[in-house]
Amino acid sequence: MPANRKPPAIGCLASHVGFHLRLAQLAVFEHFASRLDEIEVTPAIFSVLEVLQQNDGITQSKLAAAVSLERSSVVPLLDKLAKRGLVERRTSTTDRRHNHLHLTEAGRELLAEAIRRASLHEKEVCKPFTIAEKKMLLELLGRFRRPKA
Repeated sequence: MPANRKPPAIGCLASHVGFHLRLAQLAVFEHFASRLDEIEVTPAIFSVLEVLQQNDGITQSKLAAAVSLERSSVVPLLDKLAKRGLVERRTSTTDRRHNHLHLTEAGRELLAEAIRRASLHEKEVCKPFTIAEKKMLLELLGRFRRPKA
């Protein structure tokens, strides 16, 4: 291969986990977008809708923590979802400082379609892995989130 066609050297990045995680994230998110952009569902929206389905009535703070988003990012995202008729906020009857979040019927329907598409996406991006390798990958990645002792 001529020198001008040779890929650029990446030096120490070749052995940096963070660099490879970022490349993997870009590839996976690009593939996700190719399957879910048509229904206007991003990875963040998908995560929020799924957590809301699993935790009806959750507060904004708990939702933000569950999907690892800053509370300041969750509010505009919820505004967007509410405007689309997918999520509704209900003021707490015990503490008016809190809103409880609920999926609407339209939100549940969109999530069902998103889950169908995301499942196909997951199968496609995980083709290089055996079932055991995928399980190991999830276990290894999960270690980044575990609290430090």
